Amino acid sequence: MSNLELRYYFDPLCGWCYASAEALAALAERHGGQLCMMPVGLFHEPRPVAAIADYAWRNDQRISQLTGQPFTEEYHRNVLQAPDGVFTSEALTLALVALGEIDRALEPRFLNIAQIARYVKGRDTSRVEEVVQVAETVATAAGFAFDKAAFGDMLRNDKALAARMKDRIAAATAELPGGGVPQLLVQVGGKTHGVSGQTLYAGRDAVLAAVEQLSCRP
Repeated sequence: MSNLELRYYFDPLCGWCYASAEALAALAERHGGQLCMMPVGLFHEPRPVAAIADYAWRNDQRISQLTGQPFTEEYHRNVLQAPDGVFTSEALTLALVALGEIDRALEPRFLNIAQIARYVKGRDTSRVEEVVQVAETVATAAGFAFDKAAFGDMLRNDKALAARMKDRIAAATAELPGGGVPQLLVQVGGKTHGVSGQTLYAGRDAVLAAVEQLSCRP
């Protein structure tokens, strides 16, 4: 499948993107060389978490009922009910871009570990300190040296990294079809095909079968 390209559109704080985590992991394992992560910046701009907490929790419960993905009480208490908490995916997206510049394969791994850290372990991944911890886990597991202080400083102060992140977001949003995220586009033989959200939420076997079917089309 040398002519295959997969483009996965997402935001790190999108609960429905978390619902497609198993599918993304399968794509990264089977088609990692053809997988392009496309952050759209949906939740890039910071806002008080209190402003969205009740809505987010109701939506999270719906996602859990439909897909089985866990959203723990630790997440509800430590993240959504955090005093003076801020809701933003900026640090997560910056870290994903920075890790991808080390090795593109780190991007989907980072997203998955960051989702677990937030929704299961109740860690506030809008905060740079938590994002650095997740990035360290992913980088060191892959055998890369990691300087926590330098990485944190880069997320806070590196204007060049911020510009590259904005370029990634701009490119993704310019290409994103209607309907929100997550979305997966399969490009093969000069043609582009969409994979439905329901297929992404159905997990590993469903998404791999969909990609296989599309890649075999004449």
